[in-house]
Formats: sequence, structure tokens, C-alpha cells
Amino acid sequence: MNTTYALRYDPPFYFSQRASLLETLPDHLLTLAVPIIAYWSYSLFFHLLDISGWKWLDKYRIHESEEIKKKNLVGRGQVIVAVAFQQVIQTLLGLVWIEEDNIGSGNVASAARLARVVKGLHKWERLLEPVVDFVVGRIGVGGGEKGAGLYFLGMAVGKEELLAMAAYSIYWWAIPILQFGFAMFVMDTWQYFLHRSMHINKFLYKSVHSWHHRLYVPYAFGSLYNHPVEGFLLDTLGAAISESAAGLTTRQAMLFFIVSTCKTVDDHCGYSLPFDPLQILSPNNADYHDIHHQVIGIKSNFAQPFFVHWDTILGTKMTREEMEQRKKTRSLKKE
Repeated sequence: MNTTYALRYDPPFYFSQRASLLETLPDHLLTLAVPIIAYWSYSLFFHLLDISGWKWLDKYRIHESEEIKKKNLVGRGQVIVAVAFQQVIQTLLGLVWIEEDNIGSGNVASAARLARVVKGLHKWERLLEPVVDFVVGRIGVGGGEKGAGLYFLGMAVGKEELLAMAAYSIYWWAIPILQFGFAMFVMDTWQYFLHRSMHINKFLYKSVHSWHHRLYVPYAFGSLYNHPVEGFLLDTLGAAISESAAGLTTRQAMLFFIVSTCKTVDDHCGYSLPFDPLQILSPNNADYHDIHHQVIGIKSNFAQPFFVHWDTILGTKMTREEMEQRKKTRSLKKE
């Protein structure tokens, strides 16, 4: 078997043999910088929407602008300082974490990186060979020789070609996607149970988590407004555990941190936007999380930042319709 067959295909568009994506900054430092850049850039986008005065946006606002001024218990200046402090702690931990655990080997020389690619493709070719032999042996065609080839998407494909295509697809696409998905699952799990415990335990809620709920009406750059202890445990440590558990490379971690940061900002943006891809792809969106920030929904919708499976499984999910119905029921009881 030609064990380098899979290398006949060019690497996918996302792969770079450069030792660092930016010549002036190593990948491990860029990985620490991008979530901060993403946080303030994306928050600024929503802040510009807030002050734009565009009337067409009114139908997408979850709350009126005046509600933010009247109901929130903390000023924007305090929010900015608290978020910046959390990001400093996040960066310091990242410097230690990356150096000690070598989370992605993102700064190795290009030759060494390419050697790992070759090794990975060889590994999957060897693992897949018995499967391909079985398939080709069953439905092989061509020249009367059993297993000489088979049809794939209307084309005659030989065993070596099929083996290479399968190894390539698994190595470059299936494994990274599964890793990324698993990192999302770990983060959701970590944040759901820790977040819920901070509501169940009165001491934790009063001393720690109540900081975040000073924002009765959330807005984008207040998404990481937390007590420093919560910021460290929920977000910083949660992200580190997720990328480590999933075995992400430095560049995978970079993308994961960007996506999770933007998702967190989006969940607090104050807009229910039908054209927002982050809100389209997940039911755990700004409208869903806003319910959690209301008095009537504070013991519901603990899930964050990606999906709602834990709320659904454990019975803590509340829809906007259910919240409005509870409000009506309470009003009738008071009357």
C-alpha cells in the first residue's frame, strides 16, 4: 500500500504551514489576545446599534433603552472595569496554562507540523485498510479483477484512492469537528452545573453570582460582568478545561475562544435578531438568556453559552410564552 497516497490531496483551506499565523506574534500569545479583541469589537458593534437611533431596530429590541437605565443596578463604567479585570486574570492564567501544558504545539516548525500530518494520515490509512478491503471486495468493479475499483459519485475509484480520500476526510474534517463539538459540550456542562449551583446555594448567590444579576437588563459589553471569583471559575477555568479535555491545538483553541466569546456577547446583546447566525444556529440566544435575567425566570435557563440540552433534560427550561403566562397568573392572584 502506498502510505503517502493521501498526501496527493492539498491540505484544506484552513491549514497553514507557517510557524505562526502572524509574523510579529507567536500563536500562543495570539490565542490569548483574540478573545479580548473579539469581546470588545463585537460589543462595540451592538453598542453602536444601541446608540444608532435606527427605528427599524426597535422591533428587534428585547427591552426599551430606558429600561436599561432604570432597572440596572450598576453603571457602565463599573462594568467596563470589572470586565477588564477579568480579562487580565484570564490572560495571566493563559500564559501559565499554555506554557505548562503546551495546548496545541502551535509554534512548532512547519516541517515538524507537516510530519505530524503525514503520521496522522498514515495512521488512518492503516486503520481504514481492512474496512476498505471489505467494501471493495464486496462491490469491486473493473477489468474482472475482484476489488480492482468501485464507483464513487459516478467515477471509478481504486482502492488506494478511496483509502486516501477516507483518511483525508477523517483526519482533516471529522476529527477536528468532533473535537470542537466536544469542547462545546464540556463548556456547556461545566457552566450549566456551576451556574445552577450558584443559584441554589444562597451564600454563593449573595456573595458571588448576584453581581452578574445587577444587570437586570443585559447588554453586550456587560456579558462578562461578574464577581472576580465567578469570572475565574465559570469563564476562564471553564474555557481552559474545555480545550484541554477536547485536545484542541493552539489554533483550534484560538477559534474556540473566539466563537465562545462572541456567543457570550451575543447572548447578552439585548436584540432578538432573525438574521444573526449565532441566534439562528442555537436556541440558546439573547431572548432565551434574557428570561434568566428576569425575576420570574431567574431559576430557569441556566444553560450557556451554546445549547439548551441540560435545561431541557433537567427541567429548568422556560420559554418566553411560559414566562408571560406566569406573569399573568401572578397578576390575577394579586387581584
